[in-house]
Amino acid sequence: MEQDKSSKVLSPTRRTILKAGAAAAGASALGFPAIVTAQSDKIIIGHLTPRTGFLGPLGEYAVMSITLAVEEQNKAGGLLGRQLTLISEDSVNPPTASSKAQRLLERDGAAVLIGEISSASALGIAQVAQRNKKLFMNTGCNSDELRGKSCNKYMFHIEAANSTYVKACGRSLVQNNLIKGKKLYALSADYAFGHDLLRAAKAFVTASGGTIANDELVPTDATDFSPYLLKIRQAKPDLVISNLAGNQITNFIKQYAEFGLPYPIAGFGFDTAVAWGAGADNFAGTWPTTWHHDVNAPSAKAFVAAFIKKFGKPPENQAWGEYVAFRSIVQAVTETKSLDTAKLIDYFEKGAEVDVLKTRKGVYRAWDHQLLQEMYTVTPKPKAQIKDKWDFMLLGPSVPGANESLEVLAPTMQENACTF
Repeated sequence: MEQDKSSKVLSPTRRTILKAGAAAAGASALGFPAIVTAQSDKIIIGHLTPRTGFLGPLGEYAVMSITLAVEEQNKAGGLLGRQLTLISEDSVNPPTASSKAQRLLERDGAAVLIGEISSASALGIAQVAQRNKKLFMNTGCNSDELRGKSCNKYMFHIEAANSTYVKACGRSLVQNNLIKGKKLYALSADYAFGHDLLRAAKAFVTASGGTIANDELVPTDATDFSPYLLKIRQAKPDLVISNLAGNQITNFIKQYAEFGLPYPIAGFGFDTAVAWGAGADNFAGTWPTTWHHDVNAPSAKAFVAAFIKKFGKPPENQAWGEYVAFRSIVQAVTETKSLDTAKLIDYFEKGAEVDVLKTRKGVYRAWDHQLLQEMYTVTPKPKAQIKDKWDFMLLGPSVPGANESLEVLAPTMQENACTF
């Protein structure tokens, strides 16, 4: 794990505390304004993310990013003239995530909760946030249910919904004649995220004239995909779809390449870090992503440069989620001059635009608190163009297109009703 020198890791709970530094006047490296008013008490930022298990590799990027973001803000003078202390917890599993969220709010006095990757854990965290009337900014949980029947007024979603990922990648697959009239084989992670993603995938594929003829649920601790790959070889599908998560995707991509199967692959869920784990020689197919370090926007380039300077490698999409969540909170607190939860919710619900490190700004939708934003697809980059071990994915154009509404890919009220 790459850890800032000013952080302290308390084993075995993986609690990282980034102490607030001395206030400094001026602007941060990314140009965010310093806020200076005369208050001396600290503001606690509560952070939860899995740092062990199959989602652990993504959680480590989340910790790096939130650490960088808080350090930058403290160097810029803090927030409302007060320095920030980050407390980052390993959420581990849903029961542990809930108990740690409660401790962060009730014992540590966190002003806001940021993070998480597991949709099941996020549900528990959101319930704790609702009871305590504090914001929870979901940075990595995709389940449509979190934005639908399990939504609540205190939860906001930086991460895109499963149905949004499916639509973003599905557009490309339809254009390449890989769905209509085709027979698909799906592998799905056997937990809340995978089940929800499979549901969204079936709806899109059916509506687009294709068929998911086979679908397999894969245990989250599975590392050997050979039984599934043998079944795929026998089924001879037109397209293989991954609805997997975390290092499941890494192992699947590696072993699919080793088997040498001729059928094209694509994914409806994806994180760039898991592709890095598979390597350039194994990466194949079409995959959706919320963000990539090649996004051509000034704020994105500044974030990438700052992250590389501190950690020696580029950020991936989970790091992006943590950073955007924190910057959204900073903007809302700065504009409202308050940490009052009701005022922050009202600020977002009234349609404030936020810089999401993309070419178009994003906005949180009032009725379900989903961040409306551009999405992308990635495919293998030609070998001759690869510069380093992180540079083998070719970033496609942003979707929706420049002349389309950001609502195009997001779940509709009919698809995913939310009632606060």
